[in-house]
Amino acid sequence: MFDLIIRSDRVVTPAGVAACDVAIKDGKIAAIAAAGTHDSKSAHRVIDATGKIVMPGGIDPHVHLKWYTPHPDGTVTYTDPPSIVSKAALFGGTTTMIDFARWTHGKTIQQAIEDRHKDWTAQCYCDYSFHVMVEGRLPPEIFGQLGEALRAGYPTVKIFTTDITPSRRGRMVDFGDIWEVFKVVAQGQGLCVMHGEDNDIVMHMYDKLKREGRTGFENLAEVHNALSEDLSFRRVLTLAENVPGITLYFMHVSAASGVAAIREARALGMPVYGETLHQYLMYTSEDYKRPNGQMYHTYPSLKSQADQDELWAGTVDNTIHTVATDEVCCALNVKTLGKRIDDTTGGNVGVEPRVAIMYTEMVGRRGYSLEKFVDLVSTNAAKIMGLYPRKGAIAAGADADIAVLDPAKRMTIRKEMLHEQDYSPWEGHEVHAWPVLTVMRGKVVVENGQFTADLADGQYLYRKISEEIRSGAML
Repeated sequence: MFDLIIRSDRVVTPAGVAACDVAIKDGKIAAIAAAGTHDSKSAHRVIDATGKIVMPGGIDPHVHLKWYTPHPDGTVTYTDPPSIVSKAALFGGTTTMIDFARWTHGKTIQQAIEDRHKDWTAQCYCDYSFHVMVEGRLPPEIFGQLGEALRAGYPTVKIFTTDITPSRRGRMVDFGDIWEVFKVVAQGQGLCVMHGEDNDIVMHMYDKLKREGRTGFENLAEVHNALSEDLSFRRVLTLAENVPGITLYFMHVSAASGVAAIREARALGMPVYGETLHQYLMYTSEDYKRPNGQMYHTYPSLKSQADQDELWAGTVDNTIHTVATDEVCCALNVKTLGKRIDDTTGGNVGVEPRVAIMYTEMVGRRGYSLEKFVDLVSTNAAKIMGLYPRKGAIAAGADADIAVLDPAKRMTIRKEMLHEQDYSPWEGHEVHAWPVLTVMRGKVVVENGQFTADLADGQYLYRKISEEIRSGAML
């Protein structure tokens, strides 16, 4: 007997959209059959989701929870912890998040990973994993430590090509060290996730705008500009051409120039993947002029309408593969504390409405297929990050992570209906569907607004990047 059967006329599977019974047992999808195959005696519970969309749980490959945040006045705060954000994620149909284990000088990579586990273990409602983050000038011993981490199931390494702001000096990794990291990661069959901006251009623009007295945050697009993204992406790609076996994932692609660089590299057969954020797909630099315009910002900056148009084009032609959040969950008074180009807080509160907003914009307004939408919010992230087919698929043998969207739930987003902070940059957005049921590894954790998850439910996901992703053959 199955534990649970979910039945719908629109189940998004790797084979397409079909009317199916999704049978679940012991936390796994045990079978997929034609709708109506199983009667009520076949399972402890049958949920009839006819008329609703049954999809794999969303995957957000880029979040920052319980994240160290220094402020211009010398104070330090931490963003909201996994216990808060993972609850919001499940309400929004996202069942897996990937954060960062930040290495800093004076630690080993293993210590950084262990410290990060302390922030998450038994404190997260959904499943999760970490990218290893390195920064600054890298000591020789770190390369061996990275190799050990890759072999231990931490196969993705985050690298900055800029300090981002003058106050964060020491974040950037120089290209000699990036070269060495690439070689280690290629040898370890991993993947490098890149924050790509040209540091010379970024810091030059900070200095220039300060001299000109144009220091308001509304000028951020001039600092973190499209030229910076172009120069950095192309330099990184040139370096990658000289490291056999390296695989790249550009995080938070924000400009048309970044899309073009990835598109051209992929046309040459390079295993390169692109991520954008729902902020970039929905907002432009003009939104900085709105009241509390900082709430729309993340690093790199919002760009022009032309840049946004090209990001959307990238989701169509398989240049942009994932839509993430760069989640930084903090109160409005923290998000708007900075007023200048050099002190505005990045990140956003967005994990809960991500799936519904992207369904609305992709399927509802642009006519994307359900399969394409699911690829962008779930399946592609699972494939690229070494979680597929355990995650990101409604298929026999996969974890029973399932979100059910109800197209009858057309509504306007209000912060009061969400489960994170005291503001939402998505306030007032109309959505064409909303998650009404979330199942994580076979357990119903959200149903019609009722939350039944436990902090012990979240499991760490050890990963391995597939040969198909490393060769560029899968996507």
